[in-house]
Amino acid sequence: MTSNKDFVFGRHAGIDYLKTQNADKINKVFLQHGVQEEFANQVYALAKKKRLIVQSVPKNKLDRLVDGGNHQGLVLAISSFEYADLDQLLDKFDEDSKEPFLLMLDSIEDPHNLGSILRSADATGVDGIIIPKRHATGLTSVVAKTSTGAIDYVPVARVNNLVQTTKSLKKRGYWIFGTDMVGVDYRQWNAKGKTVLVIGNEGKGIAPLLKKQMDQTITLPMIGHVQSLNASVATGVLLYQAYNSRYPLK
Repeated sequence: MTSNKDFVFGRHAGIDYLKTQNADKINKVFLQHGVQEEFANQVYALAKKKRLIVQSVPKNKLDRLVDGGNHQGLVLAISSFEYADLDQLLDKFDEDSKEPFLLMLDSIEDPHNLGSILRSADATGVDGIIIPKRHATGLTSVVAKTSTGAIDYVPVARVNNLVQTTKSLKKRGYWIFGTDMVGVDYRQWNAKGKTVLVIGNEGKGIAPLLKKQMDQTITLPMIGHVQSLNASVATGVLLYQAYNSRYPLK
């Protein structure tokens, strides 16, 4: 059974979903601490085939996720929204001789942040968003609500490895720009051409291995007392600078 469109729970429903559904529809697999070993092994084996991480959690967390529903120790967080195929998206850009602007989000965990970013991305003409399959929020009903409809217009692709994806994008002629505390002032950033902007995790920033792939880092100067911005706010500022450089006033 399901409690809402974001979860599938219960042993039979969960196992069946793991067997039959595309892995892209599954955001996370939650398994209760201390469930029977045979059942746990079955879940781990099915998840491994689909390259999904199983998170072992206490019963009270599962209770909260499904609002007290009978989860029987297994909850799948799923997406009701379709993801884009990144390779197909890139091929289409090449066919159209387009120089796209892409946004890569490194482990954005708050669905409200992702929804707000989608809204700003739609407003500024972002051609696509890339997110990782692990350690990040996927496309959920909370994301959709916060995006106020933008989720239907901005393609979102999920990938296994952001570092490998970045290397592939470079081979296809993309320039990779990342946010950092130290870098070029964002007001000097030229986002023309085939461009990817990488936004880091809300607390940790861009992961070290991914940061090594940046062609340039850009920073938002701050003169106030609080030396950080919410991820969605910082993204919005940078997207409008990109818009300004790609579509300057005449």
